[in-house]
Amino acid sequence: MMQRASRIFIVGHNDSIENSLWRHFTSGGFKHVFSNTKDRVDVLNQAKVHRFFKDARPEYVFLGSIRSGGIAANLKYPAEFIYENCAAQNNVIHAAHAHKAKKLLYFSGSCAYPKDARQPIVEGALLTGPLEATSAPYSIAKIAGTVLCRAYRAQYGFNAIVAVPATLYGPGSDTDIATAHVMGALIGKFYRAVADGDKEVVVWGTGKTRREFLYVDDFVSACLFLMDRYNGAEPINAGCGHDVSIRELAALLKKISGFKGKIVFDASKPDGTMRKLMDNRRITKLGWKPKVGLQEGIRKMYQWFNGKETA
Repeated sequence: MMQRASRIFIVGHNDSIENSLWRHFTSGGFKHVFSNTKDRVDVLNQAKVHRFFKDARPEYVFLGSIRSGGIAANLKYPAEFIYENCAAQNNVIHAAHAHKAKKLLYFSGSCAYPKDARQPIVEGALLTGPLEATSAPYSIAKIAGTVLCRAYRAQYGFNAIVAVPATLYGPGSDTDIATAHVMGALIGKFYRAVADGDKEVVVWGTGKTRREFLYVDDFVSACLFLMDRYNGAEPINAGCGHDVSIRELAALLKKISGFKGKIVFDASKPDGTMRKLMDNRRITKLGWKPKVGLQEGIRKMYQWFNGKETA
């Protein structure tokens, strides 16, 4: 179990997960907290990763993506999404094993499940069908990381576990329309529409797709819970257990932002997977559950974004 003297290493891309984990540990009195972005660890360079592990001796590793984004980013940067994520996770998992880290928690993604998986998606659905084409390179990187954790556990007894979060959002999320996931992109669109006095907001797709959203602080609580209490070989879903359509999400964002214009759905743009609702029974039976509802979470993220834009 992690203690305040434990040595913690967080891998991300200066995203909401990395920053939320960082805040938790540093505000909680942990004295030895490292991250690849804040400590400038080039996780794409195998020699530098091994040197970092040799010098810093991290005991607990939280391993997220170093490249991620929404549909637009996945379509524009498929090579970087698969190459950089695979390279980074290969380097970190191998170094963590080689330098005797006590435990590693790898963050997969719901996109790693088949596009036509039965809903809600159980963990056993992994590798049982084709992936959604728009995010396949990133999804394959997430699958590769999951299988790598299994392999190092099976061959070396390395305690690597895998969490599969629902679509994450919250303060610190990407809100660049060109690269962000749906929540961040829409918050950015609605905010700017209000600020500019626009008459309409254009939303990609038909609005019929459904997504399960999890507030980032709830995922951080799930990560801490799993790092302390879960040691299973199989991935474990971390979600809220319910989803909303993009049409419903857009209507909620319109209300919260105060936008008075029209929402237009551009059906010429891809929807992505039509539904991604995960079965969260395994983690809830262990004793974890989320605390932040969707409307509360959106208000918190919108307030953060408003403060960032007006600062």
